[in-house]
Amino acid sequence: MQFSKRIEKLPPYLFVEISRKIAEKRAKGEDIVSFAIGDPDMPTPPHIIEQLCRAAHDSTNHRYPETEGLIEFRQAIAEWYKGRFNLELDPDKEILPLIGSKEGIGHIALCLIDPGDIGLVPDPAYPVYAVSTLLAGGVPYYLPLTEEQDFLPALEQIPSEVAQQAKVLWINYPNNPTAAVAGLDFFERVVAFAKKHDIAVCHDAPYTEIAFDGYRPVSFLQAQGAREVGVEFHSLSKSYNMTGWRVGMMVGNAAMVNALMRVKSNLDSGIPQAIQQAAIVALQSSQECIQEHNAIYQQRRDRILEVLSRIGLKVIPPQASLYLWVKVPPGHTSTTFATLLLEEAGVVVTPGIGYGKHGEGYIRLSLTLPDDRMELGLERLLNCTSIQV
Repeated sequence: MQFSKRIEKLPPYLFVEISRKIAEKRAKGEDIVSFAIGDPDMPTPPHIIEQLCRAAHDSTNHRYPETEGLIEFRQAIAEWYKGRFNLELDPDKEILPLIGSKEGIGHIALCLIDPGDIGLVPDPAYPVYAVSTLLAGGVPYYLPLTEEQDFLPALEQIPSEVAQQAKVLWINYPNNPTAAVAGLDFFERVVAFAKKHDIAVCHDAPYTEIAFDGYRPVSFLQAQGAREVGVEFHSLSKSYNMTGWRVGMMVGNAAMVNALMRVKSNLDSGIPQAIQQAAIVALQSSQECIQEHNAIYQQRRDRILEVLSRIGLKVIPPQASLYLWVKVPPGHTSTTFATLLLEEAGVVVTPGIGYGKHGEGYIRLSLTLPDDRMELGLERLLNCTSIQV
């Protein structure tokens, strides 16, 4: 049996490898504390689950859904964007529900990239940006995100010949894995760059609602002219602890929304309607649950920062997202230090190299583990003399 060349180019998905290592340790009876994966540990709020259960008993929801989603769901998304970002979106032309934002991110490259085209991909980054580019037959051109540049891509340093061949630019703020944030000034520079080179912009924004110390992330679409050049991907996964229900949305440029709808209509049958109806309740009900979750995440952030400081590790306190981007000690790579933590302390972190070569020198820790497990992991780090800096 011979597989396609596109499959041969794909690396193993980062978290598959992490999960495999954890499973091997646990199979040996070892207790492993994982700070690796950004999957909220808190349950979906009860009022959302109650609506999901009611909707599941409605026989009209037992049939195929439509690719474009319920009009009520699209209207709820438009209302949420209006309330949160003061943006007016057309529910019929500028909003497309997704089976989780990852699904849309994976498919949008099929709408924008032909074989040989360039996709501008940040590095380090969520791996799916590069993978979707490769699956479409494109060539990723990596944009370094460095601490010196506040983990923002230096668009002016992209060679003109590369920019002229590029079809899409991926951006993601608040950022995974670096936890960096971006303001409207940066997004306005992105719009100008995209217009100059006729490039589509895809902004991945699942962490805008996870923020601390009073900070409120902005939407890319708030930048003047953003809808002329791009779209924003969003998700209910992190905001409402709904990772298991797979529901998100793409909003913005009407032509890009229509293109993805055409691809999706040939590949999937939409989001189960019961889940869409639960998502409507999430968006339209009180948003106090988000504030409550953020208070817990902020306490965890502060506790982890305290321990990391005590053992001599350097990290910029994040204003948003679910992550801490931590420099490894001198003499270590991200992989050797992550391996040391696993072997000596039974603690799993994500090596930065897994997000791209410019992630080397860092590890990522997630805030999404129960407090008792977090405290156990932090205690192990404090007691592990081989990792003291």
